[in-house]
Amino acid sequence: MIMAYNPYENVLKVMDEAAQILGYSESDIEPLKYPERELKVSVPVVMDDGSTRVFEGYRIQHSTSRGPAKGGIRFHPAVNNDEVKALAAWMTFKCAVVNIPYGGGKGGVVCDPHELSERELRAITRRFTAAIMPLIGPDQDIPAPDVGSNAAVMGWMMDTYSMLKGHCVHGVVTGKPIELGGALGRNEATGRGVMFTTRNIMKKMGMEMKGTDVAVQGMGNVGSITAKLLHQEGMKVVAVSDVSGGIYKKEGLDIPAILAYLGKDRKNLLSGYEEDGMTRITNEELLELPVTVLVPAALENQINGTNADKIQAKLIVEAANGPTAAEADPILNEKGVVIVPDILSNAGGVVVSYFEWVQNIQSVSWTEEEVNAKLERIMNNSFEAVYNIAQEKKVPLRTGAYLIAVDRVVKAKKARAIWP
Repeated sequence: MIMAYNPYENVLKVMDEAAQILGYSESDIEPLKYPERELKVSVPVVMDDGSTRVFEGYRIQHSTSRGPAKGGIRFHPAVNNDEVKALAAWMTFKCAVVNIPYGGGKGGVVCDPHELSERELRAITRRFTAAIMPLIGPDQDIPAPDVGSNAAVMGWMMDTYSMLKGHCVHGVVTGKPIELGGALGRNEATGRGVMFTTRNIMKKMGMEMKGTDVAVQGMGNVGSITAKLLHQEGMKVVAVSDVSGGIYKKEGLDIPAILAYLGKDRKNLLSGYEEDGMTRITNEELLELPVTVLVPAALENQINGTNADKIQAKLIVEAANGPTAAEADPILNEKGVVIVPDILSNAGGVVVSYFEWVQNIQSVSWTEEEVNAKLERIMNNSFEAVYNIAQEKKVPLRTGAYLIAVDRVVKAKKARAIWP
C-alpha cells in the first residue's frame, strides 16, 4: 500500500536528521515539531453569477522565536492543512538559513485563481484577510505572495487591513505594488536568488553557465523570472512547463517570446504557445529530460520515490518549496546528483520582503540597485556558509542548510526559554 505524501512529515524528517548531527536532545527540538498557531477559516463570497460559495482558508504560524512570522498566501485547489504547516515550517528554516529576523508562517485559500474573475479574486482576498486579521500585523505576522497570488492581491490585503484598522499600514504585507510601498526588485527577488545560487553552485562544480542546458518546471513568478535570468546569463533553457504541460526544444527555447505571450493575459498558458522546432511534453517528462541543470519551480513532491531514479540532471536547484520528497534524496545522492535545497536557493523572495518591511516601518526608500546588491551579498554569504559546513561534515547541501537553520532556531528558543 502506498502511503499518502505528507509534506509536514518531510520537514520533520530532515529537521530530526540535522538535530541529531548537531547533538541536540529531543527536548531541544520538541517545540519545533508543533506549529505555534493554526487558524482555519471559511471565506463566503458572492460570485459573479449571484451564487454564494464558501472557500476554505488557513493561516499557520510555525515559529516566532526569531521574530514575526513571515510567509506567503497561496491560492490553489490543492491547498490543505498539512501543506500549509509544511510551508510555514520551511519558512522558519529559510529565514534562519539566510539569518533574517523572522519566524515562519504561511497561508492559503482552496481555490483556482485561473477560474475566477478579478472581482471574485478580490472578494476572496478581502474576506480572507478580515478572517485572519487577529493573527497578522507588521509586528506579528507579515504575509506575502505565493503560488496563485501576486502584487495586486497583496495590495488588496494591505488595503483591507488598513481600512479595518482605520489608518494606512504599509508593513502588514510585502510584495505589494510599488505605489503602495512595495520594494523595487521584489517581484524578481526569488528568481534572482535562484539565479545567484545556480551561479554559485555551478562555479563550485567547475561548470560554465554559458551554453549549459537547463529545464525549468513551472512558469509562475518564480519559474518565469528564473528562466529569464538564467537565459540572460547565457544558459540554454531547453524546456519549461506550467499547469497545462511543457514544451521542449533541444536547441533552446525563445524565452523572451514565451514570457511576452504569458504576460499578455493572466489566463494564457503554455498550451496555447507555438514555436518552430518545439515539442510538447508533460511536467513529468520535463523532470526526466537529459539536461545538466534542473530547476523545479512548481509545487512540492514533484521528485519522489517513483521518479527519482529516472532523473538525468547532474544538478538540481530547488526554486519551489519542497519539490523533492525526503524519500528521493538518498536515491539522488547515491546517483551523485547535487541538490541545492529550497530553504537556501529560493530564499531571495523573503530576503527582499525583509528589505521591503524595513523600508516600510522606517519610512525610507532604497533603489533597485541597492536592493539587488544587498540581496546578492546575503545569498552569496548564505551559500558559502551552507557549502562549507556541508563539506566539513561530509553531508549533502540540504543537510548543511538545516544544520545552520535548526541551530539558529533552537538557540533562539533556548535563549528565550519556555514561557512561563
